[in-house]
Amino acid sequence: MSKIRVGYITLITVSIAILITLLYEFDIVQISPMVMIGVRWITAAALLLNALTRKNLTTWILTCMVFGIFVGLDFPELAKALQPLSQAFIKLVKTIVGPILFATLVFGIAGHSDLKQVGRMAWKSMLYFTCATTLAIFIGLAAINLTKAGVGVDIENMPHEELPKVSSVTESDQVALSHIDESAQGVYKFNAFIRDTFPENIVKAVYENKVLQIVVFAVIFGIALALVEEKKRKPLVDFTESLSEAMFKFTNLVMYFAPIGVGAAMAYTVGHLGVDILKNLFMLLATLYLALIAFLALVLFPVALYLRIPVLKFIAAVKEPVSIAFATTSSDAALPKAMSAMEKFGVPRKIVSFVIPTGYSFNLDGTSLYLSLASIFVAQAAGIDLTIGQQLLIAFTLMITSKGVAAVPRASLIILIATADQFGLPTFVIAAILGIDELMDMARTSVNVIGNCLATVVVAKWEGEFDEEAPYRTDVEEQ
Repeated sequence: MSKIRVGYITLITVSIAILITLLYEFDIVQISPMVMIGVRWITAAALLLNALTRKNLTTWILTCMVFGIFVGLDFPELAKALQPLSQAFIKLVKTIVGPILFATLVFGIAGHSDLKQVGRMAWKSMLYFTCATTLAIFIGLAAINLTKAGVGVDIENMPHEELPKVSSVTESDQVALSHIDESAQGVYKFNAFIRDTFPENIVKAVYENKVLQIVVFAVIFGIALALVEEKKRKPLVDFTESLSEAMFKFTNLVMYFAPIGVGAAMAYTVGHLGVDILKNLFMLLATLYLALIAFLALVLFPVALYLRIPVLKFIAAVKEPVSIAFATTSSDAALPKAMSAMEKFGVPRKIVSFVIPTGYSFNLDGTSLYLSLASIFVAQAAGIDLTIGQQLLIAFTLMITSKGVAAVPRASLIILIATADQFGLPTFVIAAILGIDELMDMARTSVNVIGNCLATVVVAKWEGEFDEEAPYRTDVEEQ
């Protein structure tokens, strides 16, 4: 059967399934739950046929995401038991992060010996990151003030989950802070953040997946290697080039496991949460998704248009890493694929290997937007009326504290709890919204990945090194 015919069959089947689901959910027509189960699995069969016909990794990932949703709805206990498969995929991907960052950064710096360009890329990247995350924070504030999603919410009847017992401040720092006046504690915390960007042991940094520490070490090592004479530099440069090539091939092999890992992650999420929780917190969830869409439409899309980036080609390039980030709620899981996708899109490896890893600590657009939105939601739900000045102070605080957030699931909760404590907001509200945090994390992590991918193109255009023809080339080898 031809791809076109299978595509039409899939489109018709999915369209009918969506129509029946809407009729069922809004009680327009009385439909038996057993009929709905049949509709879901007929749709699943059509999607499976489409995936088998196309033999495309992105299609398989999206198909397995839908399969995961169906398994979570119809077999919730089985879905919960699939969680180890998603954890295995994320663990496998995390083995790539340290070596690929080190190899690509060191080769990008020492292989070209252009230290002035490294400095230029650094300040250009930080300027873009600061502007993008600041706009994201203010869009989050505007969205929650428009919808007032927290006003009148019945927090007491919501499912409460235990908050993470993790602090953004270490025990030793807490002891030190107890001996410092409150007026100087902010300075200490900022300096502690600077201190923690430097690794005491690179092996430990790789083991703990401290992306920013790996980046700092690799940049300093790359600069040092660039200062070594050519004869002694060449063996290490050749080694890092070979290592980076091998790690990209390693990534391609790992991605064959992606559909299983992604499908298991979606199954666990739906099976664990169910659909009832959405009814309680629908306004917050809808506000976040609309705000993220507004950020994409009002900030990232105009940037792409201004720089004449082919938007449709860019979407095609990032859809695979974004779908992985969406299902696994981990930016780390999407990092290797995002780097290779941007390189194919026309961004030089030396820029990709510098901008994306740095952006994972300083350009988390989706997370920044979520933090500002969730902070005000907590105040609204608790009946606390914050002035514009107080909201701006929270926004300013988040501009600083959101930097360096680990690119792992639920890390932003630690920042949210810390911010709530600092401004006297009740943390019990955070315990109530924790139930849908995974669904919110899917969206914000996806926007983080999109924002970092676009940042590489922005810096490449700014440097005059973007390959304008690359997005239009047909990748014969991949075909």
